[in-house]
Amino acid sequence: MTQPEALQSLLESVAAGDISPIVALDKLKNFAFESVGDFAKIDHHRRLRTGFPEVIWGQGKTPEQIAQIMEVMRDRADDIVMATRIEPQVYTQLQIKVPNLKYYPVARICAVAPNTPTPQHPGIISLISAGTADLPVAEEAAVTAELCGFQVRRLWDVGVAGIHRLLNNQQVITEADVLIVVAGMEGALASVVAGLADCPVVAVPTSVGYGANFGGLAPLLTMLNSCAVGVGVVNIDNGFGGAMLAGQILRTANKLQRSLP
Repeated sequence: MTQPEALQSLLESVAAGDISPIVALDKLKNFAFESVGDFAKIDHHRRLRTGFPEVIWGQGKTPEQIAQIMEVMRDRADDIVMATRIEPQVYTQLQIKVPNLKYYPVARICAVAPNTPTPQHPGIISLISAGTADLPVAEEAAVTAELCGFQVRRLWDVGVAGIHRLLNNQQVITEADVLIVVAGMEGALASVVAGLADCPVVAVPTSVGYGANFGGLAPLLTMLNSCAVGVGVVNIDNGFGGAMLAGQILRTANKLQRSLP
């Protein structure tokens, strides 16, 4: 049940006399946000405002803090509870504290969610990575999109150093509704893909590369300076942000289509 449906169901229960206004008030008092200890405030209204629930940024938090936040979110969540940048040793501690927690080791994501999330939104998000070393960022984007209810296709290790690998899989580009391109080194793959695509391209630079890569700054600037049209760029190593942008593009397109007479 989504947050709007939960709110509607609560109001209908009050109108029908199934629950009292006092009980409803108790349920609503933490509906907007809820404090967890003295270190976090959970934004329960985020899905109502943005279409996607709040996601926990795990890096920099202790396992105890993450576990407490996840437990509170799970009590009130409509479908998934998700945390990013979770290292294996942190997950080892979390799985003791949070029942039914699933871990995606390459993406460094853990979630309380169905084992096989069902796509809930029309459209295809295709993920393309330049090299194997880019996979942690690419998988962060792919798993995030899947957990948020999008259909995802993956095409890995097709960087410009062997451009024939990409061209032999051009159907992945032509069949996509939104593309996420993940690349380090010089970051040229996003421009190449955008020159072949008729849909938006979300470019994600990674910090993979030799010294002049400057920790991802070189591919970031390449992507920002792309001469191909329709490229939007997110921050270095931000696979999560790339997935969110791609998801919002699809949600907006579907919303506009529904509004047509």
